Amino acid sequence: MKKRIGSYPRVRIEGGGRAVVSQAGGVLLVETVRKAGLDTAISAALAPWRKARAVHDPGKIVLDVALAVALGGDCLADVAMLRAEPAVFGPVASDPTVSRLIDTLAAAGPKALTAVRAAWAEARHRVWRLAGREAPDADGTVTVDLDGVLVIAHSDKEDAAPTWKRTYGHHPLMGFVDHGSGGTGEPVAALLRPGNAGSNTAADHITATQLALAQLPEKYRRGRRTLIRTDSAGGTHDFVAWLARRGRWLSYSVGMVITEQVHQHVLKVPASAWTAAVEANGEIRDGAWVAELTGDVLDGWPEGMRLIVRKERPHPGAQLRLTDADGMRLTCFATNTPGRPIAELELRHRLRARAEDRIRAARATGLRNLPLHRTAQNRIWLEIVQLALDLLAWMPMLALAGEIRRWEPRRLRLRLFSTAGQFVTTGRRRILRLARHWPWTGHITAALDRLTQLPDPG
Repeated sequence: MKKRIGSYPRVRIEGGGRAVVSQAGGVLLVETVRKAGLDTAISAALAPWRKARAVHDPGKIVLDVALAVALGGDCLADVAMLRAEPAVFGPVASDPTVSRLIDTLAAAGPKALTAVRAAWAEARHRVWRLAGREAPDADGTVTVDLDGVLVIAHSDKEDAAPTWKRTYGHHPLMGFVDHGSGGTGEPVAALLRPGNAGSNTAADHITATQLALAQLPEKYRRGRRTLIRTDSAGGTHDFVAWLARRGRWLSYSVGMVITEQVHQHVLKVPASAWTAAVEANGEIRDGAWVAELTGDVLDGWPEGMRLIVRKERPHPGAQLRLTDADGMRLTCFATNTPGRPIAELELRHRLRARAEDRIRAARATGLRNLPLHRTAQNRIWLEIVQLALDLLAWMPMLALAGEIRRWEPRRLRLRLFSTAGQFVTTGRRRILRLARHWPWTGHITAALDRLTQLPDPG
């Protein structure tokens, strides 16, 4: 009797399987595209760039690349994953055809980008309507977080430059609509910049905000219902003045640098003026207090601006800075929201940290590097990355429930999208049967049922 040695079973491999589908869970993304009307919208937008007698539709090609990126790809050639499964993803263009289209769109410059963004915004409006109470604007407000992302370049690419972190690459400025604690976030702006671009360049923040507002429903493109949040990079006179300008009247919550003037005002705040900071669950935040600064520290800033400072015991191992005081770490932000307690406003600003989660998801979804050489090509790639991230946000928002709605892209890929399946022909119907033993098959079928019940685009 032979004794089996090793921890894993020995399996015989043959390559003759038929009707077997890998990445079968990708049908969730395909159905999301269809229900959002994204396929027809982008196809119509990119129709001017379709050559006579072309076999493949430019809009379908762009969406195929976005689907490949959502499934884990990080270059144009990874669209081969979809090409291998035509029964699920339809006919997919060859690698040379994909590359030629990217070059064509890059040569078209702002025209092509504007067309894609318009179709993308149209689909977003429909998705938010379908999502109802799960949409990011369910409470009648929208929060947009702006933050810079360092993308390392491992080869010499156009506009790659040394960054402030002593790396080499690019420094895009991105904007995300915050879904709150119950979901992920949607990218609504990506401004490609050289690696040495300044973190606090007001003109770039204005441009990124304009791109983000164009993606929102029209009622949120001006007025107090839209909140723009940034770290201290957005705390410049020009950017804050632009946000508060008459006729725009956007709400803002922007980090501010602790200047010497602010530091001196903090030292003069009496103990009775400090209020305990709070956590998201309403409990007191241990070792943290907030206060509002007034007086000449607001001179030169727009009318209605409030300056709120927080002092907090530093975390173990953290080093104090010159701008800290009395052994406390100081941070400061400005807002134009009136009538709300400063502890509540400070909590709202602190939740901007969720943008770091969005950036981590973006790096895992095509933003680990910029795969193309020229800047114009990489601008198209950034739009594709945003489309992929939106699909990864829209699908959970429309189809998933409970804790799994907050799963990040890596977990969605490992547990849902990588599910194996098999096509079975019954009568005149082809049915995709998912693996029965897979622990998350029930989540996939339930999600597909929810998507199927949604109305088709008009």
